[in-house]
Amino acid sequence: MRSLIDTHAHLDFPQFKKDLDQVLDRAKQAGVVAVLNAGADEQSSRRAVELSNRYPQVGASVGVHPHSAAKITAKWLEDLETLARSETVLAIGEIGLDFYRNLSPRESQEEVFRKQLSLACRVQKPIIIHSREAYAETLQILQEEELPYPVGVMHCFSGDRSFAEAFLDLGFYISLAGPVTYPRSHDLRDLLNYIPANRLLLETDSPYLPPQAYRSKRNEPAYVRLVYERVALALGQEQEQLAEQIYVNAVRLFSDTLVDRV
Repeated sequence: MRSLIDTHAHLDFPQFKKDLDQVLDRAKQAGVVAVLNAGADEQSSRRAVELSNRYPQVGASVGVHPHSAAKITAKWLEDLETLARSETVLAIGEIGLDFYRNLSPRESQEEVFRKQLSLACRVQKPIIIHSREAYAETLQILQEEELPYPVGVMHCFSGDRSFAEAFLDLGFYISLAGPVTYPRSHDLRDLLNYIPANRLLLETDSPYLPPQAYRSKRNEPAYVRLVYERVALALGQEQEQLAEQIYVNAVRLFSDTLVDRV
């Protein structure tokens, strides 16, 4: 497979500070032609844009992760809109709700989430949604608010079929990550029977959630190849065919800016 895309990573995080060039070289050797680097707060979003300007194979998204919602100022939300209009910024995210860790009050998470949905509509860029232990609440907000077009992606999805179908009905893509390779992730692999081929994306969420072969180690974009391989096996599909479909899906959602600089 020579045209893989890692549609969600955090290359700006400290885990990659010492060897990012080598990490990107390994990704290239594995056939990864593009990586979408997702912002998580003010500093992370700015670093994501910096990396996208430095490395042609890296695209950026900018946004406020729910963990950071309580720390965000009105001034930063204004600055975020300016940053979001940068040419290499392809999406707003990752944004959403996390009621598992609750590192920010739920009220703050919901308020910042809604404001960023409005921002995405203004700048006309898709959204990258993080939702953990909050699928019902995330769905309700998305049903209540105006959404951009194209809508966006449910990143690192781990919900059940009913939620997958509800988000698909809203126009979302569904993205799977390293957990789809875990031996006990039968339910996650079963979802592949219900996600349309043209609405599926694959990712690493580096440096987190490494595939089975690298459990307990730092994840990196090169390992997305193992995600593609396991998904192709689950679908009974040729790996090259799957890679071509994901490539088309990613370009359709995030625009050809994701790959046209490579």
